[in-house]
Amino acid sequence: MPLYDFRCNCGVFEQIRSLQQAGEPIFCPTCQTVAKRLVSAVGILKTPTQLSKRVEQSGEPRVVQRPNAPNHSTPKHNHHHGRPWAIGH
Repeated sequence: MPLYDFRCNCGVFEQIRSLQQAGEPIFCPTCQTVAKRLVSAVGILKTPTQLSKRVEQSGEPRVVQRPNAPNHSTPKHNHHHGRPWAIGH
């Protein structure tokens, strides 16, 4: 079973849980408040400080809307001699 990290009011703790239980709420064994699961970067030898702070602060991804994004719905084709795979060659 995987080992997960959780954070609550009193600090960080680890808990072994099954994959089915991974998304379920868990209570801190010390203060009995609901803890938030931490997402950590695995397999990185040296994580930059800014990245590790960002990962620790956010467990849920956010969707960011870009204002005035260019419209890429109509592709521009510069076909030469009927060979679309040779664009720009």
